[in-house]
Amino acid sequence: MSTLAAKQLHREALVTLREYAAGAFSRAAGAPLVHGNKVKLLRDATENYPAWLQAIGTATRTIHFESYIIHADDIGQQFREALAAKAREGVRVRLIYDWLGSMRHAPHRFWTSLRRAGIEVRCFNPPRLDSPMGWLRRDHRKMLSVDGRVGFVSGLCVGRRWVGRPEQGIEPWRDTGVEITGPAVTDLEDAFAHMWALLGVPIPVADLVGESNRTVGDVALRVVASYPNMAGLYRFDQLIAALAQRSIWLADAYFLGTAPYLQALRGAALDGVDVRLLLPQASDVPIVRSLSRTGYRTLLEAGVRIFEWNGPMMHAKTAVADGRWTRVGSTNLNLASWLGNWELDVVAEDESFAEEMEKMYLEDLARSTEIVLSTRKVRAAGPRPPRPRGKGIAQGSARSAVTSLMRVGNTVGAAITSRRALGPAEIVVMVTVAALLLGMVLMVVVWPLVIVVPAVIFMLWIAVSLLIRALRLHATQRAAKASNEDESG
Repeated sequence: MSTLAAKQLHREALVTLREYAAGAFSRAAGAPLVHGNKVKLLRDATENYPAWLQAIGTATRTIHFESYIIHADDIGQQFREALAAKAREGVRVRLIYDWLGSMRHAPHRFWTSLRRAGIEVRCFNPPRLDSPMGWLRRDHRKMLSVDGRVGFVSGLCVGRRWVGRPEQGIEPWRDTGVEITGPAVTDLEDAFAHMWALLGVPIPVADLVGESNRTVGDVALRVVASYPNMAGLYRFDQLIAALAQRSIWLADAYFLGTAPYLQALRGAALDGVDVRLLLPQASDVPIVRSLSRTGYRTLLEAGVRIFEWNGPMMHAKTAVADGRWTRVGSTNLNLASWLGNWELDVVAEDESFAEEMEKMYLEDLARSTEIVLSTRKVRAAGPRPPRPRGKGIAQGSARSAVTSLMRVGNTVGAAITSRRALGPAEIVVMVTVAALLLGMVLMVVVWPLVIVVPAVIFMLWIAVSLLIRALRLHATQRAAKASNEDESG
């Protein structure tokens, strides 16, 4: 066979593989591949915030804004003024924020001021008597859509920490977003509309007829709007690990991969794929960093390269594989994001955009420290930077704390049942849990009411919530029965 014929067969096989992969990705992620878009990579708040504000300033019809956390600091006030100005012009401005995410960062009067300015504001999942454990599921999405014409998806919330304080020597958080124009903006609008309808009266159909149907570029992408138990991104991430032939480069803020996902990365690395992980060196939730490290050794031994960001916080959630597939959005590589939250990500299949992502990733690695194996323990390959100033775990989100508890439970469960081998990094977890359990036993013996009273209150709350839901269901059933009788009469 001639060299030319061999190259042709290789190209045909590659096209067939990509067609199969596209179909598999659509099924796994639950999102179709949309052609004809333009995508612009936006790095940090210095590029994201100005682009968001500029788009808001051009709005003539609708603004749809969804963010896990909005701070009532000077950055939050800047966005408040921009949105209020458009509302005064008659633009329909709709905003969704997460109650738990924003609870400590914006007081009630901040949201009241938004409503008084004419902005329609809805809060996701505030405390409810009939849902004691509802707080475990959060709206972790970060998106903005203007006139159905341009959309933004990112890992950035709204607040000063993403901008930093240069005058005090405090660097901004590292984060990534994208700007989208083209037919895929319709999918962003649909994702927002679905969440809006979960919280109240749906958006009128006329408000969702935007300007995004025409082809404006040559980028194919899918908008993956995840919701609890969907596991779309989880299946997608597993497929990427299985299909990648050359490289898988990941950046994540709160990495607590499941055993199957860790094994998928290990398998790819052992098969010669260049697998890299870029994670925070210092996290706003310190326990997450400690638990992330429990999985380092098994990955490093398989050939996965792990880097830790030297700045205040690596908050980006991105992936680029084989110089073709990319992902940018809100989903972290942990169970809370994969299975528990409402998340939003953009998955693009475009070599030019992937090249931009790879270039950005390599620039980030230049500001990171590689973690290597020594004969005694996992260690950094270079000097450690000073820890950034902050308030430690108090600055973290409850969502990340829940993820940490999942990882703790995995370690403790493995220790009790002996279902897998434990690593040296998990010693701290086991000793900590053992100390907590011994402390609880001591409290029960010495001060039994300290344990009994909260347990009774919680069980009472569960019982009341079940009764409320049962009564509501009964009332609905009676109303439906009465309606059917009226129709038959």
